Amino acid sequence: MASALRRRLADADFWERHEHPASGWSRVPTGPLLRYAVYARNWRLFAATVAFVAVNPVLFPEPGPGADDSWMTRGVCGERLWVQGADAGRAGLLNAVNVPVFCWAVYAAIRRRPARTALFTALSMALKLAFVNEMAKLYDREGARAEER
Repeated sequence: MASALRRRLADADFWERHEHPASGWSRVPTGPLLRYAVYARNWRLFAATVAFVAVNPVLFPEPGPGADDSWMTRGVCGERLWVQGADAGRAGLLNAVNVPVFCWAVYAAIRRRPARTALFTALSMALKLAFVNEMAKLYDREGARAEER
């Protein structure tokens, strides 16, 4: 099941548009927004944020020439390679660790514990940005190999 989903994502056209740096950067605040929406019981904000996350990959045009100079674009390009099966080193571990941290942040928001919500949200964001950094490194490595061929 997971490999079929990976193949569909790898073949999807949305990757080209999602590689626009504005696509990646505009998604960064969505994690904290989701936790805030849960904490504040603001279900309209929650629904709007989820809708934005769903349509974000196709909101922006394909990036122009030289876009892979952007760290965020390289991160998205690396994620595309990872979905296609490239070895991303410690990125998988970062992603796996982020799952319970994200859940703890949501749980803290549900319980309305502001310090814990903020702490776990910040930790989750740090792990997510470290994941993007690993994806950018993956893209840099794979791009170098492609140029050698």
